[in-house]
Amino acid sequence: MVELEYGPAVGDYASALRARRHVSRSSRVQLWVFGFLVVFVALEAVVGLAGQDVPVFPLVLMVSTGLLIQFTPWLQARAVYRLAERQGVFRVTVTDAGVSVATDNTTASVNWVAQPRYRETAEVFVLLSADKNAVGFTVLPKRAVQHPADVDRLRAILDRNLTRV
Repeated sequence: MVELEYGPAVGDYASALRARRHVSRSSRVQLWVFGFLVVFVALEAVVGLAGQDVPVFPLVLMVSTGLLIQFTPWLQARAVYRLAERQGVFRVTVTDAGVSVATDNTTASVNWVAQPRYRETAEVFVLLSADKNAVGFTVLPKRAVQHPADVDRLRAILDRNLTRV
């Protein structure tokens, strides 16, 4: 068993949403779109350097769309944070049976079947639902463990019960 206690932080949710990008089908599509936009902007730059006229509106639109795609996890994290901060302090217990989350206003239990996979970042563990867009997720910030060794214990519990993605 590992216990965590923390107040919500935008950085935790941004890290989790960036990690979710790697397993979410819609997020992978966004990354492909971003890649195409980078190529098109580079081509426009080459055309401009060759001395030909570059249409300004499509270039501005491409750059704006690319920036929006890159900042999407942060923007989403701000929205999730505003909801989470109303819950107060999060107290989480992780066992071989699943995850229990209690806040000042709510309690919830998530068994491993509901979120059968996880991804680890430098800041958080993110438990993910099995659907193609990983709509359901639980964030377990590493900063919230009581002892540094608990991060390894938490990873061991997750490895025993979930698939790392």
